[in-house]
Amino acid sequence: MLLRRSRKSQIEVALEAEPRAAPPRPRELPAELLRRLEFRVLKRLDGFLFGDYTGFFYGPSLDLAEVREYQPGDEVRRIDWNVTARTGKIHIRQYREEKEVTVWLMVDLSASMRFGTRRVLKLEEALEFVGTAAAIVGRHGDKVGAIGFSEAGMRVIPPGTGRRQALRILHELYGLMASKPASKPVEAGSLEHALEHVAKTLKRRALLFVVSDFLHPQPEQEPPWDQGLRRLAYRHDVVAVRIFDPAEKELPNAGELRLRDPESGEEIWIDTSDPRVRRAYAALVQAREAMLERTLRAAQVDVLSLSTAQEIVEPLLKFTLRRRGRR
Repeated sequence: MLLRRSRKSQIEVALEAEPRAAPPRPRELPAELLRRLEFRVLKRLDGFLFGDYTGFFYGPSLDLAEVREYQPGDEVRRIDWNVTARTGKIHIRQYREEKEVTVWLMVDLSASMRFGTRRVLKLEEALEFVGTAAAIVGRHGDKVGAIGFSEAGMRVIPPGTGRRQALRILHELYGLMASKPASKPVEAGSLEHALEHVAKTLKRRALLFVVSDFLHPQPEQEPPWDQGLRRLAYRHDVVAVRIFDPAEKELPNAGELRLRDPESGEEIWIDTSDPRVRRAYAALVQAREAMLERTLRAAQVDVLSLSTAQEIVEPLLKFTLRRRGRR
């Protein structure tokens, strides 16, 4: 409900403040971010991941070898539905390991990512993951490329290796964030069209990390990118890296707040002390979470969730154990 203007609360000021609500770029420069990740994150992961880092990056192998009949315990996501339909019996795709695999980082830099009420903004959490992943891949000689997309358009960084490539990816993504939004809607700057672009251009099977908050305006409806994600996951090994802020999941009892949609610019005043408002918001969040969970499950992609309130090391380790367990 719309409310009259009143004295601002501390939380409202935090949500509304510039540049925290919509900064032109993160607080750290690319080189500073990469050095911090190498010192604080990669060193902590070193003993666990780098001995067998394929457990983190690679689930099933990536090169299709053959199909065989389903056996109890096989992963449902590996069913080959074309062969199953032809033979009338369930068949599973089997893969052989590839020594060299190209990793792609698809990074959402849209306005909704420029939000945060805890340790960092969502886009800063995303860049921490991107820097970490690019550095790990580069250390082991595999190629890593990136695709950034926002209201300003889409930017493709061709695959490369080494620390210099990790730094290049961060520099290019920073450059896209500093670009002004287009005066007219840019289709290529949406998650939907970024997924379509990758599906059309990537010919060889690859490992893709889709880094986004996966928000869309109609939380009760299937998102516009669901079909694109399914098509991509059928051909490639895809991991959805979901970035979220705790404030997006629970509305605080903080009195009257002015809230702004970062993508549309629409602003409203709400009374968060009203239990009806909080119940309505909780129902909206529940519908959004249920739809997102169904969509990602239907696409049969692995999910890594990263919160702006938490450093990325612990979630990465838990994700690693899950991936290794399935291998």
